[in-house]
Amino acid sequence: MRRHTRVAGPLAVALATTLALGACGAGGRDSSDDGGGGGGATDPGVTDSSIKIGATFPLTGVAAPGYSEIPTGAQAYFDYVNEQGGVHGREIDYIVKDDGYNPTTTSTVTNELVLKEEVFATVGSLGTPTQASVADYLNDEGVPQLMVSSGSLQWGDNVEERPLTFGWQPDYEIEGKIIGQWVAENMPDAKVGLFLQDDDLGVDAEKGVRQYVDDQIVAVERYTSGNTDVAPQISGLQAKKADLVLAFNTPSYTALSQLVALKTGYQPKWFYANIGSDPALVGSLLERFSEGAVAGDASALDGIMTSEYIPGVDSPDDPWVQLWQQVWDEHGQDGELTNYRIYGMSQAYAFVQALESAGEDLTREGLVEAIEEGGTEWEGPQLAPFRYSAESHMGIAGVRLVEIAGGVGEPITDVLTTDIGDAEITTDESGQGDDAPPENGVPAS
Repeated sequence: MRRHTRVAGPLAVALATTLALGACGAGGRDSSDDGGGGGGATDPGVTDSSIKIGATFPLTGVAAPGYSEIPTGAQAYFDYVNEQGGVHGREIDYIVKDDGYNPTTTSTVTNELVLKEEVFATVGSLGTPTQASVADYLNDEGVPQLMVSSGSLQWGDNVEERPLTFGWQPDYEIEGKIIGQWVAENMPDAKVGLFLQDDDLGVDAEKGVRQYVDDQIVAVERYTSGNTDVAPQISGLQAKKADLVLAFNTPSYTALSQLVALKTGYQPKWFYANIGSDPALVGSLLERFSEGAVAGDASALDGIMTSEYIPGVDSPDDPWVQLWQQVWDEHGQDGELTNYRIYGMSQAYAFVQALESAGEDLTREGLVEAIEEGGTEWEGPQLAPFRYSAESHMGIAGVRLVEIAGGVGEPITDVLTTDIGDAEITTDESGQGDDAPPENGVPAS
């Protein structure tokens, strides 16, 4: 893939200050303490033989379907790496806490990770409202909040305010931009309706979409997460005669919106954001919510359009998917390899690459610097490069648009990349999507 260079930014002092303050708080030890280990052992969670990291996920509750599988994929990959000797001789100790997708619970269990478990960093924790509730706390305590499982802009667009927070997946604004541009170019006469989750997901996505189809939008309907009655929103779209609905929502609301549309005979073209378009999960939710009236197979979403940024289970010949299948077969728990488990493995691979880049003398500050300095060059399953630098902690730079047929995403565009704001959308030429995993499945520094 094409290599990128980084221009050093002005934030090193702010980062060092934050880390120094954190080292004196609950999340760190004074450097005069005897850490009893090698390089970096004065940072919590690091010894000569291990690195302790933590994460919070909805393992129970309404958000658990799908999302609870992500840490099982990450755990399987960490076990795979540990079996091969870990990273620089250290095994990864991965502690997952259940927050039920409740920000109050997230705060409680994150406190436990920092104060009781003394984790080195949090990695991959899920949710916009949940992670927003602890972002400032983690930064104040000097604990890196890495690769948040959410596409909110707040994980990477203000490095000065949150120097230890990093996104991972494409943010909702650039996904909205890429979808909006495609609609403007290919469906310029469509009457566009927006179906949006009423939080950062919807706000950021709408910002991106409106850059290209503002004059085509005839209706905007928002739902509050937790309210399962979306009949008023779907009826509102239908009343405005929207014949193309761009939906930015979680999987449960894909199923709920489809069920209401079926009941009312509303048949627009649907374009669901990646976050809500997993065919297998949505199919199972459709069957459950309809009490068996709708068949729960992956073909339930046939004909809808969406985006993708890592290869999934619908690409069994992809070398990354073949690696993930091997990892799951050897180290997975009950159940099959799913797209959510692949998400967790892909994220874990990126974190292992960060550890490799940080070197043997592992510190929090050194890890953050390694991500900022080398993240755009990392190989991996992501279809587009990361945007990591000292000025931006935004994640993957682009997506490919697909249409689902037979439960498989058929590409309708190349991989398209952009950034937040008015950055141009271009076809990716980095070669990132051509990467294949190393023979042993573990990234080298």
